[in-house]
Amino acid sequence: MRTANPAARTVVITLALVAVALMPRSASAHCDTLGGPVVTTAKQALEKGDVTPVLKWVKPAQETEIRAAFARTLAVRKLGPEAKEMADMYFFETLVRIHREGEGAPYTGLKPAGAVEPAVALADQALDSGKVDHLASAISAHVVAGIKERFARALEAKKHADESVAAGREFVEAYVQFTHYVERLHLDATTSVEHHGEGASEEQAGHGHE
Repeated sequence: MRTANPAARTVVITLALVAVALMPRSASAHCDTLGGPVVTTAKQALEKGDVTPVLKWVKPAQETEIRAAFARTLAVRKLGPEAKEMADMYFFETLVRIHREGEGAPYTGLKPAGAVEPAVALADQALDSGKVDHLASAISAHVVAGIKERFARALEAKKHADESVAAGREFVEAYVQFTHYVERLHLDATTSVEHHGEGASEEQAGHGHE
């Protein structure tokens, strides 16, 4: 890479090292993708040269760090196309990492733009269109199918549960899967919303039949 002067080259190399250190290993959240809302907002902010839009993704205590990273990124972007690409990735990684830290969630790197669960994609489409009916119908269909499948398996196993120890254990396994599935669905439907689905509902889901 060619840069205007040694000092600028040093800045670019430093950003490169930071970006490499934060490269993806595994990730589990929509906000961790290059096509997710956090990075999308970051791209728009960088093009406009205004950090304000991205600040909503971080806690007040983290704002200073994001402002500093944004300023560094804008400075390096002026050094050329390659420097711009590298600086942008540095800022995306920094923003998403700090966003995740603020929510008490682990950060394991950015995923490709298309690495989004179908349900999340439908949720985004619902917000874009302002209509939730398709999302609700799709999720409801999967829930109904999941309940019926596990119910049928447990019911059939129950009919033969007393025929042998092996048959009894097969019923117990089917019973546990069925009741745990229903319990998780009920907890998710009745528990207060938590960012990234972490926390109380996941802990409560473990207090079922063993």
